Amino acid sequence: MELAETSSPVKHTDRIVCSICIANYNGEQLLDDCLASILAQENAPSIEVIVHDDASTDSSVELIRQKYPSVKLLQSADNVGFCVANNRMVAAAAGDYVLLLNNDAALFPDALSKLLEQAEAGPGNILTLPQYDWVTHRLVDRGCLLDYFYNPIPNLDADRTDVAMVIGACLWIPRRLWIELDGFPTWMESIAEDLYLCSIARLRGHEVRVVPGSGYRHRQGASFGGNKPSQSKLASTMRRRRLSERNKSYALFICTPTPAMWALLALHALLLIAEGLVLSAWRRNPRIFLDIYWNAVASVVKERARLRSTRNQLMKLKATSNRRYFSVFARMPRKLSMLRQFGVPDIGK
Repeated sequence: MELAETSSPVKHTDRIVCSICIANYNGEQLLDDCLASILAQENAPSIEVIVHDDASTDSSVELIRQKYPSVKLLQSADNVGFCVANNRMVAAAAGDYVLLLNNDAALFPDALSKLLEQAEAGPGNILTLPQYDWVTHRLVDRGCLLDYFYNPIPNLDADRTDVAMVIGACLWIPRRLWIELDGFPTWMESIAEDLYLCSIARLRGHEVRVVPGSGYRHRQGASFGGNKPSQSKLASTMRRRRLSERNKSYALFICTPTPAMWALLALHALLLIAEGLVLSAWRRNPRIFLDIYWNAVASVVKERARLRSTRNQLMKLKATSNRRYFSVFARMPRKLSMLRQFGVPDIGK
């Protein structure tokens, strides 16, 4: 067995309402704040906390065993990634609801009570909370909209609660819905699995919403690198960008509910190639084009039969109108606004 349960679950006399699932890899410096925020919840429902340790090389496991013995700890002998880790935790969960929480995030004290209140008012929805930057405490987003190339756009409108997606750093979902949707797609490895899950949920007639009145703090990019402007510049890594561009292309192919998808996909491929050539020339690094942008296009071509099969199966189960699905999409391409605001991105190793 590659997975071992090495500590006892939380003991409850009542049913477990929510299972909080935390994927961890070398998060020794992050976990304490995350787990402490859970223990500090006010008016919290009956919960269990599950941590999947992804073969960490630091002292994460020792920290959990010594300081948080009530946590159900799942230890993996191999580094399996975010998607597999979360799928394993939900499979071991007993709660009616599941909250996926990053190890680099911490909940506000009333977070769980607010999420449960909204969940019971609108059953069957995916929820999140407003996200705040760990250091500056500034609002990052209230969930995200999408552009037509499946690039997330932070929702900053306090009056808007319906969104296209929520990030996996704080994602609340009924466990039965997770099972119905088959959880995170392991073939994505990491990055954009939350976008994909929310998109197929919306196609199946469910809503994705942000719950106002509470929130969570997040060290953006601490667990994977990149994903956050630094000194007014947008910085990312080769691995993050490679997975992001490839997986967003997969999501566009599978989830766009219109015959126009083919034209959109062709335009998307041309724009990726153009962007990759320009960025590679600007940074004088041909690997940027080959490893990120050409890889995204080539991966779609290589996997087209499987992607088409997945798309066909999903469209048979479609339970929402195209108009409703696209109601949380924005016309302005996200990358154009990012270029205007931050200039050409830096891409590290």
